Formats: sequence, structure tokens, C-alpha cells
Amino acid sequence: MGFDRSAFLSAYDALLDRWPVPVDTLDLDTPWGTTRVNAAGAPDAPPLLLLHGGGATAAGWWANAAALARTARVYAVDRIGEAGRSDPGDRTPPRTVDELHRWLDTVLDALGTGRVDLCGHSYGGWIALSYALRRPDRISRLALLDPTGCFTGYRPSYLLHAAPMLARPSERRALAFLAWETGGVPLDPDWTRLYGLAATFPAARPVTGPRPTPAALATLAAPCLLLPAADSRTHDPRVLAARAAHLLPQARVRTLAGVSHHGLPYLRAAELDAELTAFLAPSPTP
Repeated sequence: MGFDRSAFLSAYDALLDRWPVPVDTLDLDTPWGTTRVNAAGAPDAPPLLLLHGGGATAAGWWANAAALARTARVYAVDRIGEAGRSDPGDRTPPRTVDELHRWLDTVLDALGTGRVDLCGHSYGGWIALSYALRRPDRISRLALLDPTGCFTGYRPSYLLHAAPMLARPSERRALAFLAWETGGVPLDPDWTRLYGLAATFPAARPVTGPRPTPAALATLAAPCLLLPAADSRTHDPRVLAARAAHLLPQARVRTLAGVSHHGLPYLRAAELDAELTAFLAPSPTP
């Protein structure tokens, strides 16, 4: 079964409708196509850019939007070339890490944010970290939610279970993989429906790169929060936490109990939101 665009857009909008705060949908023109940004919170609040995980979309931050938007202007971005409402049209999505970073440059330029707080989940965490290392003048604070490709590799069992979905994408295979990684816990039906349909999206190949070297990580200027998922099957969360603490001794590292990699960011949302809002709270005035 091929991609059902109508069903996908309907599922996307159904999840976006669950954001408990008013949402401004912004379509930004970039050299790589039109980028959709879902914005919430006071326009003059400190900007917070959210980068979703692979296979997810910007609509998937519904469980976090209200808490984050109390103190920030939240910008949830659909990466161009992936499942979502961004549209490359007849242009080619980013194909290299440099192009991916320049695409983010144009998004921030169009938003007129200046420096931003940056938060990424999973593959979005790798993008966030690599961007913060390349563009330190644009990032105020950095939050990484069970990031992949940053501090440790994938578990072989994760790659083995993901292989059927990657080789022959289908909604059924995506949902079977999701059920395995999350340990069979009850999942939100709207989010699950969108995840399954997103697997069939005719997306460009994700832009990836190597893990940052210890020397590169030592240059990270932005304060950093790292939240591994204790039940992640993607990688060993204990190894992730230990290596991150060693390589980024200035970072705050706290493992979130009772949640899997793909269960972030909406399962255990209260604990996640509390960590994020405390980390992103404005500094007290002297």
C-alpha cells in the first residue's frame, strides 16, 4: 500500500488540534522549499525551537506545548524532505550536513529570533547538537531528549527490528516496530496513527553524519540538558548517560524512568516538561 496523502494530512491535523494552546502555523520560504513551523506562546517570549525525532512530525509535541509555551515562544519545525507539512516542491531537500545547517539558518532568519534555545529528540537531538557545535552564536541553551548518534551507537537488536520497516515501509510494520520498542505499553491512538502513516511518506534520505568527537564536544558553549529514556531499546541509556556526563561535564544529565525512546516526548510528559521548564527558566535578575 502506497502513501495516502489525504489520510496523513488528516491525521497530522487531528494531532495538531490537540495542542491545548493557540497555534500559529507559519510557512517559511527557504532555498530548499517551504518549511512549516507550528508556533505557540507569547510572540515576545524567549524563542525555543523544537526538532522532532525521525519518523515523527512537529505535531507530535502536543503533550508538551502548554507547559513550554508558558514561558517561551515555541517553534516546532517540520524538517523539509521528511514526513510533515513542509514541502520542497520542485526543489531538492538538504542532502549534506552543511545544507541541513544552512536550512536551519534560513528558518531562524525567517523567524527573526536571534539566539534561540534548541531542543531535539532522537535524530532531532543529533541535528540540534551538531548545529550548536557549528553555530554557537545562534544557540543559548541546548536540550537533548534521548538523542541518537551523539554519544553512543545503536543496539544491534534495535537495528534488527527496524530493518523490515526500513526495507519495505508500511503502516503495519511501523506499528509493529513501535509496539516492540515501547514494550507494548498503551500508546496514544492519534500519535500512533500518524506515526504509522508517516512511515509510508515518500521522504528523502535522512541527512546523517558521524558522532561529534570529544574535541568538538569540548567546545560546546551552550548550557546543556540531557534526558535519556531509561527503557530505551534504541541504545543503552546507561552508556549514553555515562558518556555524556564524561564528555560534557558541565551538562545536567537526568535519566527519565519508565519511558522508552519512542515514548518520548509525550509519555511521562509531566516529568519531561518539569525538567525542560526548569532548565529553560529565565535567569533571575540580580
